[in-house]
Amino acid sequence: MDRHAPWSSYLALGDSFTEGLWDVVDDDGAPSPDLSAWATAHPHDPGVAHLRLRGWADVLAAHLADRRPDGESLHYANLAIRGRLLPAVVAEQVPIALEMKPDLVSLVAGGNDILRPAVDIDAIAHTLEEAVVALRGAGTDVLLATGVNSHGAAIISSTRSRVGVFNSHVWSIARRHGAHVLDVWGMRSLADWRMWSADRIHLVADGHARVAQAALVGLGLEPDDAAWDDPLTPLDPLPARERLAADGAWLREHAYPWATRRLRRRSSGDARVPKQPDLELVTRST
Repeated sequence: MDRHAPWSSYLALGDSFTEGLWDVVDDDGAPSPDLSAWATAHPHDPGVAHLRLRGWADVLAAHLADRRPDGESLHYANLAIRGRLLPAVVAEQVPIALEMKPDLVSLVAGGNDILRPAVDIDAIAHTLEEAVVALRGAGTDVLLATGVNSHGAAIISSTRSRVGVFNSHVWSIARRHGAHVLDVWGMRSLADWRMWSADRIHLVADGHARVAQAALVGLGLEPDDAAWDDPLTPLDPLPARERLAADGAWLREHAYPWATRRLRRRSSGDARVPKQPDLELVTRST
């Protein structure tokens, strides 16, 4: 694997996963676990809208900047907005990407669609492929991503078969059009609940950091940390009573509000704008 990044500009497209929920950082850019935990527990508090999010795409941009040849830089933008369905990501964000003409685009979406029981996986995969064709036709390298393996996860494990079909499409699309793939499904480390926030859908800072390493691998670059996907030391399983209580709390505090928004045809990303809409210089750490 190479260590040098050939791209001078990188644009991230997608939903909350790429926006960076819930990798909250403080004013100095350092991870803030306390703020992350508070934001996950109070997602509708007005103060949450003003929190600074990082996420795997931001971390990846920093890694790519460090791997640029001496004297060369990386510019980075992030158009991802939480709650966006894949067709909306393609309709709203891909045209901007075509206008900006970055060297590299990550196009990661579909998770919100897959959570809906009536989703047509083949249809959203077709929409994804059309976007990849347009981006590749413009000379842009594309990074796609598989969905997460939810085996053993309460409730959302019911989406596992749909994710599996979507993943098959992702790999086929990548092969047909010369795209790269971030293999989230294959990450052993993400099987540990400590990688996930209390809402069980979004990652904590360590999870985002590991996904950024997986993205380097997906791009054909050497990871910075050889142990990036090593599983965590196992914890003793929760007693059945505690597990049921935790599942009940999750249903009340996260699943029910999400379902209510769906019935009202509302999204957590309504009225939100991208956190970094312009290509900005990424400061190298080395």
